[in-house]
Amino acid sequence: MTRFGAGDPTPEISFETFASVSSTRLLRAAYLLCGNRQAAEDLLQTAMIRTGRRWGAARGAPEAYARAVLVNLARDEARRTRRRVEEVLGDAVASRGHERHPVSDHAEQVADRDAVLAALAALPQRQREVIVLRFYADLSVTETAAAIGASQGTVMSYTSRALARLRDLLGERLENSDRPVKAEVQHDHR
Repeated sequence: MTRFGAGDPTPEISFETFASVSSTRLLRAAYLLCGNRQAAEDLLQTAMIRTGRRWGAARGAPEAYARAVLVNLARDEARRTRRRVEEVLGDAVASRGHERHPVSDHAEQVADRDAVLAALAALPQRQREVIVLRFYADLSVTETAAAIGASQGTVMSYTSRALARLRDLLGERLENSDRPVKAEVQHDHR
């Protein structure tokens, strides 16, 4: 897998190559940051436009640059959304509760994924950013700190709090279910 992050020797890469290779990974990160496929696609499109416009500055570490843009766009969107008064369909469905029936492995995987995504969405914005960047994008504490504009200590603190909250949220799911959630978040310090 080719990654165009900080420290990669990719000074002569074209924007088109970067976009082709990194778009899928960045889309997944955007989705994890905002929890909505359409919003994630919009975030990615805007991030790619901004990265392309600033290609001279971004060329040395384009994926790190694009990730930082994604984080900032997700923060802006979260602020706008908090200001609007509207009920999100996913929240309405989640608040109704569902009976658990025996399901196939694929359906269980989907339910597990949905549980992890719901738990991730329940985190405060900055904690969600840290979890996505550290464990999905596989960034180090230093790289995550640079991406969100915080100190390494802040990243470690957010990581610790977010992982504890995810354990609580996913633990509630375990108590309300007859089977374990298969998705796990690993805690490490690189």
